Amino acid sequence: MDFVPDLPLKRAELTPQRVAFADVATGRETTYAELNDRAARFAAALPGLGIKAGDRIAILCLNCPMFFEVLLGCAKANVILVPLNWRQPAPELRPILEDCGATLLLHDAEHAALAAEFNITATLSETDYEALLARTAPGQFPTRWAAGQVWYLLYTSGTTGKPKAVIQTVGMAYANYVNVGQAIDLTGQDSTINFLPLFHTAGINLYTLPMLIAGGRVSVLRKFDIDAVMRLIADGACSLFFGVPAIYQAISLHPAFAGTDFSRVRAWGCGGAPLPEPLIRLFATRDVTVCNGFGMTETGPTVFLMDRAEARARIGSVGKPQILTEVRLVDEMGRDVAEGEPGEIWMRGPNITPGYFNNDAATRNALTADGWLKSGDVGRRDSDGYYFIVDRIKDMYISGGENVYPAEVEAVLYRFPGVLECAVLGIADEKWGEAGCAVILPQPDARLDAEAIRAFCRTNLAAYKVPKRIEIVTEFPRTAAGKIRKHILRDNLQ
Repeated sequence: MDFVPDLPLKRAELTPQRVAFADVATGRETTYAELNDRAARFAAALPGLGIKAGDRIAILCLNCPMFFEVLLGCAKANVILVPLNWRQPAPELRPILEDCGATLLLHDAEHAALAAEFNITATLSETDYEALLARTAPGQFPTRWAAGQVWYLLYTSGTTGKPKAVIQTVGMAYANYVNVGQAIDLTGQDSTINFLPLFHTAGINLYTLPMLIAGGRVSVLRKFDIDAVMRLIADGACSLFFGVPAIYQAISLHPAFAGTDFSRVRAWGCGGAPLPEPLIRLFATRDVTVCNGFGMTETGPTVFLMDRAEARARIGSVGKPQILTEVRLVDEMGRDVAEGEPGEIWMRGPNITPGYFNNDAATRNALTADGWLKSGDVGRRDSDGYYFIVDRIKDMYISGGENVYPAEVEAVLYRFPGVLECAVLGIADEKWGEAGCAVILPQPDARLDAEAIRAFCRTNLAAYKVPKRIEIVTEFPRTAAGKIRKHILRDNLQ
């Protein structure tokens, strides 16, 4: 497809009075007609704020309908939205704002103090936003959007520690809707809960944005609240559920787990990291079949999602590539590997990012000339076409569904007085799937305190990046060239 119709406009024409959002915190419901109206008002107000097509605006907020009104309004106005990670302190966010060149920052009440730390041309609070909509008439905009239109940017940390902005296009969003829709049989009669953070592709696309395209109902929580999630599930407010392993662990440990009626949730998806087999089997005792999936910010994100019919028989599989995505497994020379053999996962399709904003070098490294995205992950395929994730090529680990790159954490540790050398790696953790372990070689005669190091990290890093475990050593295992051998470190830590 070269074009996608104005999605909120079409939804307002088809099902104007159907509820799009139910805000759990306020009890307010937003119909599809109201969603389109508010998005059109925001889009119409942007020129008066000095924002023109192609400009970037940032948003810093917990989960709320306003985020999606702004997101859809940006598409109408051909403006690029940059969601900011509210878990990150100002020193981490400042380079992102400088890189994207945002001239407007929207924020909620909870993050007013953080928003005030940035030198942005204009800022809007939630109150300002509501006043802006009230005094602005809905604008008239093109009734179709170019599939290649850059819609929003999602920043992910690189292995060098410098964040990269993954371009998300209108076409990617629609392709993800198709991939998800056929995997879980999505319809307008479905409902889901939005609680995963909106600076993450899962918070936007699994399954909220596809649900809005289909015409379903989304219950919005400001952030994850296990009691509220269990109550919404019990009340039948969710037919499709998606979470990371830490979410499923929280559900399994909740006092109501054994007595909750889960039958009205007909599809359970998991991503960010594979759900451990013991948890899969525990949920199966409640007749809940959790389907592991695999994707990336760069893939929109849906590529794989295990089908329910085979999920229990093929524990560990992420399923087959969904309908709009091609997948190859290749060796280090880019040649296809034999069935059953491990290879790097390459992906191609309309759900794949065209690259990284303002970073041609990263784009060239990630994408081949004929459009294949190199994932950096190793997988294998069985004789029936089911895929399994074997390992990660890079040192990245996933903690509570969030990607953590050791180089970024190491750069902060090196700023702590007395640290001579350090290495950060992911180790198994019962609660988060993986957690960080920092192995530190002190400077001569330095006495390092682990809690002081963690406190320093908490000041300079998002909480999920702070190492849970710190080990002080007198030497590192090294290669002949002097590089630290992390795989030996990992073995020694078990």
